[in-house]
Amino acid sequence: MATWTAADLADQTDRTIVVTGGARGLGLVTARELARAGARVVVGVRDPERARQAVDGLPGELELRRLDVSDLSSVRAFAGSWVGPLDVLVNNAGIMDVPAARTADGMDLQTATNYTGPFVLTNLLLPRITDRVVSVTSQLHRLGRLDVPDLDWRARPYRPLQAYRDSKLAQVLFSLELQRRLTASGSAVRSVLAHPGIARTGLVDHSSQKAVLRLGGRLLNDAEHGALPTLFAATRDVPGNAYVGPDGLGSVKGHPVVRRPGRRGLDAARAAELWRATVELTGLS
Repeated sequence: MATWTAADLADQTDRTIVVTGGARGLGLVTARELARAGARVVVGVRDPERARQAVDGLPGELELRRLDVSDLSSVRAFAGSWVGPLDVLVNNAGIMDVPAARTADGMDLQTATNYTGPFVLTNLLLPRITDRVVSVTSQLHRLGRLDVPDLDWRARPYRPLQAYRDSKLAQVLFSLELQRRLTASGSAVRSVLAHPGIARTGLVDHSSQKAVLRLGGRLLNDAEHGALPTLFAATRDVPGNAYVGPDGLGSVKGHPVVRRPGRRGLDAARAAELWRATVELTGLS
């Protein structure tokens, strides 16, 4: 279905879906469309009161809960308070190309937001998840170099755009290893990936590439189209570790199809190494 759109969403009644970072951009479109299709959507945001104006008046069942994925205490509190089954977890929250900063846990902010926080959240919620985990990554994972021993950018000079690329490669490898573990355990839960192509959203506001991306204009996806791969990955019958992105040239723009991640994202040995290092870094038992 090369022209699949949000209008093709299957009925999501009786399904519960968590969307992190769902108060703006791709996350807001994702949460809105899933709720419109009948799902109960829990939107994890850093400031629920501030986010309320973004979701007020939208159709369907949308619930705001506090969740800062860069703060492991917030991640643990969110997961610890969850009651009942969870059909789909959409790890959408992310930041791009930001200056060096450390979280309350002392971790690199960009790595924590894009990768280590979602890693911990997924693992803590996994006993509740009945269908799938969707991780929103980027085509820039193909340029990731990922120094696993220095995942947290302590030994190397910090490079904002490279840290973003590396965090997105880490997401792709996480999905690979998560799916391997799920399959080995006999679980029917799937781990899948989605990327928006290049979308014009607030994510690029702090990026050194902002001017180039803004000049792209009609050559790029808007948020409505950029969210389609996530919606497709969250609702369609795709295989484990599927990589869903736009069907256009270079997967920059278009309608969602299943594609292949970069070669570095298919390195099973590196994925297992990354998993072990992330467990050690985050203190996840």
